[in-house]
Amino acid sequence: MGEKMKVVSIYRGFDHLSLGVGLLMGCLLVSLTYVTVYKSDMLAFPMNKRFHGIAVALPMSKEEAYSLISQQIDYQSEPRCSHGSASSHLCENTETIGTAWVSSSAGSEIPSQRNEFSAGEVTAGSKIPNSSRNVQSSSSLEDHVDRLQVPVVNNARKSDPEESDSKPMCDTSSHRCDVCDVHGDIRIVTGKDSPSILRVTASPFTDQQSWQVKPYARKWDHGLTRIIEPVTVRSTADRAAAPRCDVTHGVPAVVFSTGGYAGNHFHDFADLIVPLFQTVRQFDGEVQFVVAHLNRRWMTGKFGHYFRRLSRYDAIDLDNDARVHCFGRAIVGLRADQDLIIDPAKSPMGYNTSNFLQFMRSTYGLSRDYALKLAEQPGKKPRLLLIARSRSRKFMNADDIAKLAEKLGFEVLVSEAAKDLAEFSKIVNSCDVMVGVHGAGLTNLVFLPTNAVVVQVVPFGSHEWIATTYFGKPAKAMELKYLEYTITANESTLTELYPRDDPVFTDPQSIHKLGWEKMGEIYLKKQNIRLDLDRFRPVLEKALELLRE
Repeated sequence: MGEKMKVVSIYRGFDHLSLGVGLLMGCLLVSLTYVTVYKSDMLAFPMNKRFHGIAVALPMSKEEAYSLISQQIDYQSEPRCSHGSASSHLCENTETIGTAWVSSSAGSEIPSQRNEFSAGEVTAGSKIPNSSRNVQSSSSLEDHVDRLQVPVVNNARKSDPEESDSKPMCDTSSHRCDVCDVHGDIRIVTGKDSPSILRVTASPFTDQQSWQVKPYARKWDHGLTRIIEPVTVRSTADRAAAPRCDVTHGVPAVVFSTGGYAGNHFHDFADLIVPLFQTVRQFDGEVQFVVAHLNRRWMTGKFGHYFRRLSRYDAIDLDNDARVHCFGRAIVGLRADQDLIIDPAKSPMGYNTSNFLQFMRSTYGLSRDYALKLAEQPGKKPRLLLIARSRSRKFMNADDIAKLAEKLGFEVLVSEAAKDLAEFSKIVNSCDVMVGVHGAGLTNLVFLPTNAVVVQVVPFGSHEWIATTYFGKPAKAMELKYLEYTITANESTLTELYPRDDPVFTDPQSIHKLGWEKMGEIYLKKQNIRLDLDRFRPVLEKALELLRE
């Protein structure tokens, strides 16, 4: 009985505060044991780490801070080398080029991934010095940190690995394009036969995720996509079997193809230029292009100004670059909606078509944001651009059309779209009205000032739907005023090639049913246009009226 009383008295003397402290210390000990055994790599980062909403401040040097920012490592990834850090002994056989850490085993002749433009805003005609700003030694790093070494944080932030592993990497729901947005330890294996984007993950449940993506924004065109090579996007939990990184990048990758219809002015913009803006503008130049069917001349020549604004790095050739490139994030495919139109509801940053136009004006140094308002400047002549064509669908009486427009009060310029896009963009931007036959030349409406008038002349042969879809709707989305003029058989040179009782005139839909190739051969390649000036005159008068509003 005495022993039992002694036990009771001891228990009663053990106050609640001591019990609570004991339980708290026990929980902390269990948590520390879990982190040490199962999440040991969480302890390897000298940074302010956030555990379940609690900020834990850990000391670090400036050199380590800059190194940590530039690495942008997912904690499931293998540690990347960092000169000047406590683990720099792991990097003794590496060399630094541009913004990438390159293994010396990859070879000595490795071009810089930087393009020649600086980090500042670039406009057409700007003179940009060709500078080389590689990573400096740790002793001078804080004085010479190039902002190109710091990866994009906004919208490039890695999500929780467990959450990422549970989500599909690819979205195939769009009729226009398949897009994969992959975060984590990403390794891009190049090669024309089987290029692949591999995500190395610790989760065994993602090992079955695999997609075949054709990174060109015209998915519905099955005839075209047959010639676009697929890129494999997959996950693996087998880190040992994953290819070793040759080049590690501190910025996201965007993978796309310049095959397909690239080279046709309309498709340049509809399939590549506009989708690229929608996909990568969010990175403000801090993005690495990885390109299949790489047309470097097209990218650096015709659209050189544009691509240097979108990315500060030379493109990687997905088909022929022999190295394994590693990233913290990769987007495969380009986001696209309707031709030449950006739907802000589907854009990552809520971009719209007007944002694209503002970017184009800034890139090409275009001075006019708005067309002439005749009500405010009644004595000034509006400028009209008549788009000439040298081959099919050309105006046979262009001089007479120009004289009519001058008689009505326009200053007229007749010009075929020039090869120098930067120069021609300025010509288009200087005009208030643009008149052209349905075709790629009308795509230059992207350079017109807001509230300008577009007059599309539609060839004979039931092309109204195509004309409205490809140029009418985009013109309205660009806040342009749109007029459409469909010619009659009498205004078509097809009357010189076919009798008037031929199905070409009596039943155009039957020609369309023969397929795009046959239809295009007749109505698009063989047809030229001689406008009926009396019939066309009211259209030009309407254009003047719209400029008075």
